[in-house]
Amino acid sequence: MVGRIPVMNVMPVVDLGRQPAKATVGEPFRVTATVFREGHDQLGADVVLTGPDGKRRSPVRMAELEDTPDRYQAWVTPDVGGSWTFEVQAWSHPIATWEHDAALKIPAGVDVELMFTEARILLERVLKEHVDLDDRSTSVLQGAIDAAVDDSRPSGARLAVLQSPDLTAVLHDHPIRELVTVEGPYPAYADRPRALFGSWYEFFPRSEGATKDPKTGKVKVGNLRTAARRLDAVAAMGFDVIYLPPVHPIGEVNRKGPNNTLTPGPDDTGSPWAIGSKEGGHDAIHPELGTFDDFDAFVARAGELGLEVALDLALQCAPDHPWVKTHPEWFTTRADGTIAHAENPPKKYQDIYPVNFDNDPTGICREVLRIVRLWMSHGVRIFRVDNPHTKPLQFWEWLLKEVRRTDPDVLFLSEAFTKPPMMHGLGSVGYHQSYTYITWRTAKWEIEEYLVEVSSESDHTMRPNFFVNTPDILHEFLQYGGPAAFKIRAALAALSVPSWGVYAGYELYEHVAIKPGSEEYLDSEKFQIRIRDWDAAGAEGRSLAPYLTRLNEIRRAHPALQLLRNISIHHSDDDQVLVFSKRHVLPDGQSDVVLVVINLDPHGTRETMLHLDMPALGLDWYDSFVAHDELTGDDWSWSQHTYVRLDPGYEPAHIISVRRTR
Repeated sequence: MVGRIPVMNVMPVVDLGRQPAKATVGEPFRVTATVFREGHDQLGADVVLTGPDGKRRSPVRMAELEDTPDRYQAWVTPDVGGSWTFEVQAWSHPIATWEHDAALKIPAGVDVELMFTEARILLERVLKEHVDLDDRSTSVLQGAIDAAVDDSRPSGARLAVLQSPDLTAVLHDHPIRELVTVEGPYPAYADRPRALFGSWYEFFPRSEGATKDPKTGKVKVGNLRTAARRLDAVAAMGFDVIYLPPVHPIGEVNRKGPNNTLTPGPDDTGSPWAIGSKEGGHDAIHPELGTFDDFDAFVARAGELGLEVALDLALQCAPDHPWVKTHPEWFTTRADGTIAHAENPPKKYQDIYPVNFDNDPTGICREVLRIVRLWMSHGVRIFRVDNPHTKPLQFWEWLLKEVRRTDPDVLFLSEAFTKPPMMHGLGSVGYHQSYTYITWRTAKWEIEEYLVEVSSESDHTMRPNFFVNTPDILHEFLQYGGPAAFKIRAALAALSVPSWGVYAGYELYEHVAIKPGSEEYLDSEKFQIRIRDWDAAGAEGRSLAPYLTRLNEIRRAHPALQLLRNISIHHSDDDQVLVFSKRHVLPDGQSDVVLVVINLDPHGTRETMLHLDMPALGLDWYDSFVAHDELTGDDWSWSQHTYVRLDPGYEPAHIISVRRTR
């Protein structure tokens, strides 16, 4: 039923309020609503948060949007983790009504004394109803009352007192609320900061520390112990999360050979995503990688270096997975009596059986929860989930709620490259982060549109994680763009959203596809060991590691880069020069502002004029500002209209710390 002061179209609301909107401890999120009323009297609106402790926070005033009539917004910030709710409260605003009418009537000589009498009554109500007024505010109010009743003064002088900035500020903070209408509460859930901000690095433990005998050519596989030695270098680059593909036994039946062939040799390793063999399933570790003691040591070493371990959760099986014998009902049997293997026509995955969740949903749910809790008990608090869009949304809703109920710090990243409704649906039912389509956004206009989408249109359901590459995705931009392309995509991903990721080899500019038109790597690490000489690449200057390190340093130094919903798009005259900024107002009132200018063309130098939105930079009253380039250390004087030249052979991007802000 419509309230006395109508409040409609409240956002963020997920699944009609049945699911909580995305929030993070310390991250402001925007609440909007359409609020209006009959006639000409003024109104006000607030957002009121209620924390996990059940205590209501102080109202936060909503402001009307300039470009949308009757649409109001406010930014609110959860300060602890857990389940929150928010309400929109609309109310009749007699003080604002008086301020509006008095500004018109008194100068026109209409109802002058009546307007001053009404002012006195309202101001006396403020004094009476707000017992928390400090001495200064009380003095300002009393002075205004004196002006309202003093008919010996000129009416213009009396009105000037009643319109003074000091009084306006006091009345803004201490309004009179009448006919209060409440819409809500609506749920939001505040996750820990890592759900929002983090730098991810993916490697295959079996490749880290692997060696090749120069005489026989035989490869000795790496393991969890040798992989742990690589963690120091990953941490030194400033990454926060080390993501491991599945570490479980790999199936022998229908095992794939190099480059996804069907003719493996006796020493071929197979794909880690073909999970399960006679040596165990999802609750086991591949014997060549080590034992649970080795895994625990890996997690412990990562923790010492400030890294969290993310483990792949891939709910699929090799044909020789133990489940195939113990629970054949968990799979789909075809008309010829065979179990259906995975397909994405025309692709076939003969080494993988998908799980059928409909024949025994209770049994499957219990088993998956057992597996997840097993790995949680070994220090895993982040799971990267493989192809969650091929499993029922209902299942994920149940699993993620069960985990959150006892362990709200455990996070899940969705690897679902599919249609937006499913991607948003996965986020809605509890996934904390999602892979995105940023890889395939290379033109300036589509990047701009996508940054707006993920930061302000889908942010209440889906947190983006911008991976620049994956073992499955080598975009043609990287195949043919040279080293500059790797810098461009890294800068875009690391600076536009708070979570981004890199798959090992990116820093070595690995860019060769298996064939023209393909996005699969030649000699893909999914099917074989890849031995990399990290030290030689660094010594010879063939590594992007210093650049990635600097990007992560900049991200950690600037709170504005650790948030999602604070991006602004600026304009340049060149359709290959992208310009955006991120701004965050700090507790001391100062602003942290980063302005990013990227040449999207890896092959050519671009010269253009920038046209900056100065209010978005917090520079409403400035003609110019000091632009400090975080990459080169250079300082320039920039203004609203500024010339830039970006040579991708030198630096394809300016990462500007705006030094003069309010």
